[in-house]
Amino acid sequence: MSEPQPSDISVDEEETSAGKSIAMTREVLEQDLIRRHFEAVYPDVALKSHEELQSSIHQVLASAPPGVQCRDGVYLFAYGSLIWNPCVEVDERHTCRLYGYHRDFCLKLDHGRGTPDTPGLMLALAPGGSCRGVALRVPGDNLERELTLVWRREMLTGAYRPRWIKLKTDAGPIWGIAFVINPHHDRYIGRQPDETVVHLLRTGRGVLGSCREYLDNTVGDLHALGIRDRRLESLQRAVAS
Repeated sequence: MSEPQPSDISVDEEETSAGKSIAMTREVLEQDLIRRHFEAVYPDVALKSHEELQSSIHQVLASAPPGVQCRDGVYLFAYGSLIWNPCVEVDERHTCRLYGYHRDFCLKLDHGRGTPDTPGLMLALAPGGSCRGVALRVPGDNLERELTLVWRREMLTGAYRPRWIKLKTDAGPIWGIAFVINPHHDRYIGRQPDETVVHLLRTGRGVLGSCREYLDNTVGDLHALGIRDRRLESLQRAVAS
């Protein structure tokens, strides 16, 4: 399968460090601009190589549960920005519930939607409880190309781990891939007091935008799907007050 290749568009180190934004779009991922921004502005941040990302994709597909035919496409479990901005081809959606993990702001950001001076927080799936979200089916055509874009987005720093998980949907149980927290990553901070979370969500901002925008978009799209996450809603009210 063909893979997206970076274009000749350059990342201006002076512009990105000065606070210019990079929208999370398909084109940005195809050009691998997030990596190139990190390399220019945060050269000390360890990033997964292209070869490591491809190896991870191959390992995940090779470990598919019995009965899952990846050549026909795979489901991704969306619980945050993948709901409202997947940036890949999606030919089917199901609201669903994942048991065994819950959605939490437990990933600290010093880049992306934060900086060393204005750190923020990102959602991750942490063990315990359950989580409602959306199963997004990525079609089998050009599957590796599409998953490369997802891995460039979710797996670049190694803060997440891809896992096959079973999702409960109205159409019955389905297997999908979820990106769960890597508890050994130095950005993982566990469950924090609400006042800490509210402060970081209110002030966190970086080249990819603000944490407040991320929170508002996530809550808004969950509402549109008829999904209530009372903790996120409570955090949203506190951030806005």
